[in-house]
Amino acid sequence: MTTGLHPGGPPQDPRPTGNQPLPRQERVGEAALHADNRTRSSVITARAAASFDPVGRSVATARSFVRDTLQGWGFADIVDDAVVLTSELVTNAVVHAGTSADVLCLRSDDGVRIEVGDRYPEREIPLQAAAVNMGNPDREGGRGLQLCAALAGRWGVDYTPTHKQVWFQLDLPERPVGTRTAGPSLPAELLPLADGRVRVAVVQIDRAGAINAWNEDAEELFGYAAELVIGKPLTDLAAWPHTPGTSTGIVEALQLSRWEGSYGVRGASGRVIPVYASHLRVRDTGGEPSTVCLLVRDHERAVLQTPLRGQNSDATNSAEGQALDPFEVFIGSPAPDDLDGLLQRTVERARDMLDADSAFLLLATDDETELEVRASTGLPSARQRFARVPVEAGPGRYGSARMPAVHDDLTAVPGAVPLLNGTGMRSVVTVPLKVEGRLTGSLGVAAESPSRYSNEEALRLQFAADRIALAVESARLGELERLRRGSLSFLVEASDLLAGTLDRDQTLALMAQMTIPTLATWCAVYTIADQASEPYLSYVLHEDEDRIDGVKALLSKIPPPEPIPTPGARVWPAPAQAAHEAALRTSMRSLGLGEPATVSSGIGTTLATASAVGGETVVLPLVARNRVIGMLTLGKPSDEHFRQEILELAEDLSRRAALALDNARLYSERTAISQSLQRSLLPPDLPHIEGVEVEVIYRAAGEGNEVGGDFYDLFPIRDGAYGFAIGDVCGTGPNAAAVTGLARHALRLLAREGLSGPAVLERLNSAILDEGARSRFLTLLYGELWPQEDGSALLKVVCAGHPLPLRLRQDGTVEPAAEPQPLLGVMEDLELYEQTVTLDPGDVLLCVTDGVTERREGTRMLGDDGLTDVLTTCTGLTAGAVAARIMRAVERFASDAPSDDMAILAMRVSGLQKD
Repeated sequence: MTTGLHPGGPPQDPRPTGNQPLPRQERVGEAALHADNRTRSSVITARAAASFDPVGRSVATARSFVRDTLQGWGFADIVDDAVVLTSELVTNAVVHAGTSADVLCLRSDDGVRIEVGDRYPEREIPLQAAAVNMGNPDREGGRGLQLCAALAGRWGVDYTPTHKQVWFQLDLPERPVGTRTAGPSLPAELLPLADGRVRVAVVQIDRAGAINAWNEDAEELFGYAAELVIGKPLTDLAAWPHTPGTSTGIVEALQLSRWEGSYGVRGASGRVIPVYASHLRVRDTGGEPSTVCLLVRDHERAVLQTPLRGQNSDATNSAEGQALDPFEVFIGSPAPDDLDGLLQRTVERARDMLDADSAFLLLATDDETELEVRASTGLPSARQRFARVPVEAGPGRYGSARMPAVHDDLTAVPGAVPLLNGTGMRSVVTVPLKVEGRLTGSLGVAAESPSRYSNEEALRLQFAADRIALAVESARLGELERLRRGSLSFLVEASDLLAGTLDRDQTLALMAQMTIPTLATWCAVYTIADQASEPYLSYVLHEDEDRIDGVKALLSKIPPPEPIPTPGARVWPAPAQAAHEAALRTSMRSLGLGEPATVSSGIGTTLATASAVGGETVVLPLVARNRVIGMLTLGKPSDEHFRQEILELAEDLSRRAALALDNARLYSERTAISQSLQRSLLPPDLPHIEGVEVEVIYRAAGEGNEVGGDFYDLFPIRDGAYGFAIGDVCGTGPNAAAVTGLARHALRLLAREGLSGPAVLERLNSAILDEGARSRFLTLLYGELWPQEDGSALLKVVCAGHPLPLRLRQDGTVEPAAEPQPLLGVMEDLELYEQTVTLDPGDVLLCVTDGVTERREGTRMLGDDGLTDVLTTCTGLTAGAVAARIMRAVERFASDAPSDDMAILAMRVSGLQKD
């Protein structure tokens, strides 16, 4: 949906002007006779436009758009009719015509004109002289024009080859000059109560949303001097973002021409003060817009609140003489899927119906053993939202839930209605909501004075509760079904994400990111290294990234929660208490009542953090393998409790996250140990050999492996003599690496004993066979190197079952530098011999393992011939360049990751003379 709101001034006429041809128009109904006068004589003072996609949910969105727009313009008297007509016309467009719908609202001095257009070109255009058949009023579609004829003052239909536009105009009722709305005179005892002098805070907000005016009553109500708040955004003081049950936030409300509603303001004491606000958008003589906000305490809302439109005598009966549905009279026509809106409107109408100071509605939880606060009005704090109260009788329980009850004075019956404890309410009447004999909720109204209600009021309220019980239960079950489906989808996605990583830090980040904002407003994860360690704050996340540092700083200053292994969520009050104390200290400093701070933060960071952390906080243990490895902490701002369904979902997530976190820990420990042991099997730094360049490239197959079954070594034997080896143990991984360590260390020891090459390999063969069942056969190329004074190098080589070493001459020819002999670890009696080779200056000796020559791509294999072809192109290259070119050729030969270990040892005789 795309919308545009343009208050003030005449809008641009969307129709063609000048010499442009007008679209063909056909007028339908009696209103066609007056079509020329529909809005041409009125001055358009504001317009709002929106486009809606051709999907079913667009109808509800269009209703909300029109309702919010007209309420913002102060047209409460015609909102319901406009919403009904818009709903029908948008349904025709997006459901029946299957196209997007364009809605345009035009405000004038005497009413509002609403236009709904679609883009369905194939339709029959009615003729003006022909009789118009509206169709059967009982069919599913086609009632839009009938409703326009019945409800609108003027209406019509405009056609073009590609568009159809239905418009209607609703006129405001005529009132005496200077009167917006009025009510009957009442006796003094029926007038609303006020605490002494009524203070009306007058706050003016500029175009950017910052406060530029703050009167004395505002200082008295909220405790801030004007100089402390001038220039600050109003949203910095807001304790919760919108009126419960509506979709309008404070930021949006400040852009509307007129708005009324409730929200909270955090005072200088750190406490939330519920207020009722009336906003009016104005502009100065220079055209600069601003908003004037009148604020009173919420329980004094009668000072500002516009009374609800009463039913006139003509509207009491329908055209057929049938009485209106009392349910419709009681709460209007909310959307069927808007449970919060339905409940909020219910408590507000119940409060007004019995002239009460407050009202509340509780719904049964999923297991119907507790009641959950879902809506309230007129109570000092909205923190009661989602608080739970047991149903059955007993101390501190809601004993009157199953039957209507009237309490003349709650001070005489402490705890009869736990929700009202400490609120100052004295008399209360509560009635149950029942469906098929089951208790599904409770509706109550309360007053600050005693003995306000009798059985007559209880019967009136019970009648209203009976009318709404089925609708509320249907909406509640629909909400539960959506929550269950969402929970299953959420847990499936969470399991996939957590199973996709074994990195500890990434697991912590995923754990927090999955909870925000689905389960909570902010999240903190504590981890415990071992049973003797204290919990450590490892990760903090808030849905507003600007508040993460503040929340982390606050949590770091308080002791962590106790690592209790008991499953389930438990309330942790420490963050809210710390947040309140920090906010109080900051406010006192800003008022000059406390110790001066080195850096004054005013009402900024500290109060914002207090607002974010000052609500309910719960802790869930992270238990894996019968050990507490951490805690998952979830928090909300100061406007509501956690729902039971959310806590159950969080508990399920914590079990999955704990196992994933412990798996990541175990994997990290195993990987660290494995890599440490594997690194011990690699040779230390290669020695420098005068006149010979040496380069080694080693790649172990398998994730996390640094050493596998292939190995290499180059070491000094005695002055002027060096031993080198490259081998391949059968298999890969840790088992092969164990034989690798045996072979490499045995080679060094035996070679330094002065034994010849064949004798070294024969004794190594015996050592491998002595391993018994753990022994593995081994291919090995072992040689001894003597650099000569003439720049050449003398080699003595034994090739025991290993790929033959290749010699690259300066003229580009390649030839084997040894002959094949039996491999090790298979036969006890080996007869090996060594071969002598002289490398001339510039010659290269290349030694590889079979992971290089057996590199495969489908049925193709690199092989000895392929390796020889690559080596032929390396004439004149250094040893490092030769090894790198061989490795690139191997990697490019196949696209898959290598399945075998690879080792490359390149030695080039540089031809340098010794000093």
